[in-house]
Amino acid sequence: MADFGWVAPLLPLVAAGFGVGFLVGLTGVGGGALMTPLLISSFGVSPHVAVGTDLLYASITKTVGSWRHHVSRHVEWAIVLRLAAGSLPAAAALLAVISLSPIDTVKLAQWIRMGLVVALPVSGLAIVAYPWVTRSSPREDTGDVPVKPLPTILFGVVLGLLVTLTSVGAGAIGVTVLATLYPMLPAKRLVGSDIAHAVPLTLIGGLGHLGLGNVDGGLLLALLCGSVPGILVGSRLAGVVPEWLLRPLLAVTLCYAAFALYSK
Repeated sequence: MADFGWVAPLLPLVAAGFGVGFLVGLTGVGGGALMTPLLISSFGVSPHVAVGTDLLYASITKTVGSWRHHVSRHVEWAIVLRLAAGSLPAAAALLAVISLSPIDTVKLAQWIRMGLVVALPVSGLAIVAYPWVTRSSPREDTGDVPVKPLPTILFGVVLGLLVTLTSVGAGAIGVTVLATLYPMLPAKRLVGSDIAHAVPLTLIGGLGHLGLGNVDGGLLLALLCGSVPGILVGSRLAGVVPEWLLRPLLAVTLCYAAFALYSK
């Protein structure tokens, strides 16, 4: 008789993946910002493995969303290319520094923890600020929006470093800053462009961490088994729970996660 005892330890991870996926489906934000601290604080996963696994997880889940936005013509590719021109070299450079410099895993874990302590409250602030920042955005497409090359590339550099180190920032922070840079871009194109840019960024970061041995394949599979149905269910229920309630709750949760990581 087959032994399925190995399944039981994975069920909490599948449940965690479902919960995070459900919240992402409801709000469209919060994936990496919720998953990484959850893995570290609740499941005892080392920070570098949590970041590496979450980046590959994000690249897979965001690919589906990116394709949907592309088919719907919600991706401003000129902006995505400028973001990638800054973020992808920055991500590759940081991975090279981690790989080539004599940094032990303990020191790297400390860097990641401190990065999360800073990034999580900023992400929480961005989640709350996004509706306010986009309050004047046009509801419908108004044609091509002039691209701001230098600010977009520089922001891409910041995102590349932040996401590669912490796996946080490609969602809430990215779309909120884009809304500030491009106030005349409709919300659906802001979100579509942010998700499209997150795919190559999280993929390069995830593959880089995979090469460094910072990815747990079993953990990745368990999270995907939970998060994919969670996202589908959350997407169908989007709008049932008002965002004015969900977003502050997410922000408070992220701030608490940052405090827990700092205190631990």
